[in-house]
Amino acid sequence: MDVYPCLTYRDVAAALKWLADAFGVKPLVPDSEANEAVENAAVAHRDGMVLIAAERPEQLHGSHTSQGWVYLAVDDIDGHHRRTKAAGVEVLNDPHAGPGGMRGYSARDLEGNIWTFGTARPTP
Repeated sequence: MDVYPCLTYRDVAAALKWLADAFGVKPLVPDSEANEAVENAAVAHRDGMVLIAAERPEQLHGSHTSQGWVYLAVDDIDGHHRRTKAAGVEVLNDPHAGPGGMRGYSARDLEGNIWTFGTARPTP
């Protein structure tokens, strides 16, 4: 089974730009939506991916905006933290020690979803 976390945003195009600028992830937009209002996309980081969908409460069993949480593993946690703060992001804490010797921090994106960045690389 493959697992793909998904976050919803009121404005997918704005979210993709914000996520790329703030967190350094790579936006992926389907060719079919390149010249239209983007409703489905993704952001990639290394071998991982988070699906990005437009907020459509009538189709998605209610609102899902600002109810997600995503974890991304990064090599340079302090450098990533500096980048995120410099982008004006709501950073929730400074890099700190966590379980198993990992270091990490968390921030909120433009819709209030929590993104946690850390040095641990979980395996299934």
